[in-house]
Amino acid sequence: MSDNNAALKGDREGALSRVTVIHTLGPTGTNLEKAAHHWLAGRGIAGDVTLHTEVEDGLDAMAFDGTEAILACAVYPRLHDLVFQNLHRLEMADSFILDTHDMVLAGRPDHTGTATIVSHPAPSSLVAGLGDVTLTSSNSRAAALCAAGQYDACVTTGPAAAAEGLRLIRNFGPVPMIFTLHVGRTLGDGSGTDTGSTRAC
Repeated sequence: MSDNNAALKGDREGALSRVTVIHTLGPTGTNLEKAAHHWLAGRGIAGDVTLHTEVEDGLDAMAFDGTEAILACAVYPRLHDLVFQNLHRLEMADSFILDTHDMVLAGRPDHTGTATIVSHPAPSSLVAGLGDVTLTSSNSRAAALCAAGQYDACVTTGPAAAAEGLRLIRNFGPVPMIFTLHVGRTLGDGSGTDTGSTRAC
């Protein structure tokens, strides 16, 4: 590794070490919550994970001083908007691969039908053709709506299904997923490295 590359890596790691709060998607039981705790634990950081109804809601609650970040994932439907609409205050500073929770189709224990299914947009294709699919904001929210009797079944995570007392219909297993960390900072504050944010793939 060249001295220049080593310096850039050191600057990047130093910037990431300042992150102590991660904002991501809730309610509890989402894959993003799991990934946020995994990232903090892997760096030995005793930080906080704040959950929001939508990933973007973290933008209204976070500090843009290099100490707080938003966690998203590669299949998040509006990831491009999160990145390109916030180039002035967010920097995609890290990414990692982690298995999701088991993704499941679950239903109420007193009901066997799947005519109506609620799902987050990302995994909704898992149940294509099984029923009329309605979209909601998160896997955990889908489990709560199903448990409340608004839908026959839901696509959700194993922990969220268990927390809501739902009946397992099908287990699709875990999915290796890329998660992306977006650090809040003021443009030109020097808290991150120059990663060519004006370029796109």
